[in-house]
Parts: sequence; C-alpha cells; structure tokens
Amino acid sequence: MAFKLIISQGENSHQIEVEATASKTLIGLKIGNEFDASSLGLSGYKLRITGGSDKNGFPMKKDVEGPRRIKSLLSGGLGFKPRRKGQRRRKTVRGNTISDDIVQINTVVVEKGNKNIEDLLQSEE
Repeated sequence: MAFKLIISQGENSHQIEVEATASKTLIGLKIGNEFDASSLGLSGYKLRITGGSDKNGFPMKKDVEGPRRIKSLLSGGLGFKPRRKGQRRRKTVRGNTISDDIVQINTVVVEKGNKNIEDLLQSEE
C-alpha cells in the first residue's frame, strides 16, 4: 500500500508519495514515534509521526491503541468541534498504529539533514 507522507517543517509542508516497498518500514509505527527518513530518500532527516487518516477519511487518534477503528464519545479535540458548551457526540476514529488501511501520514521534522528538503525532493523527481 502506498502512503501520502506530509512533512511539516516550520510553516512549510511538503507531500511525498511513498512507494509500496518503502512503506513496509512505516507499518507498525505509532503516533509519536520517530524514524529515520533516509529510506524515503531524505538522507539525514529524522521525522516524528503526528497523525494521519485512513482510506475512508477517519482521523488517527493518539489515545486509541492499535490499528482498529472505533466509535468514541468525544467532547472536543481531534475529530469533533462542539458547537455549544457540554456537547458530546459519538464519532468514528482510527487507532494510533499505522496499518495498510492508512492513506495519509502527517509528520514533523525533528532533525535536519545537510541538504535542504526542497533540493532532495527536486532531485528525486
């Protein structure tokens, strides 16, 4: 399964399409884990997973364990914005572990490499 990897660096963000062979290294990682991005063509960069969404658009939530999808009673935060005070709603969210059902992974740069990220992405194309 191929992923869309969103890399945020300050106010800039970049989108990479990760091939199926490189995506095997990401399966099983959880929100908050850091990984080396050299296998994705970004040598010297270290990324932290901050979230994502599955093939049906349901967001990943950090406090739901595993790759499962559940209906959770939310009073705000990720996946639900209440319109009035005290409002709660049951919404579907995805667990915090990356599986084959995840389509988009959001990441943040933790360590920078020697080259600029735009240069590395240009040389890849």
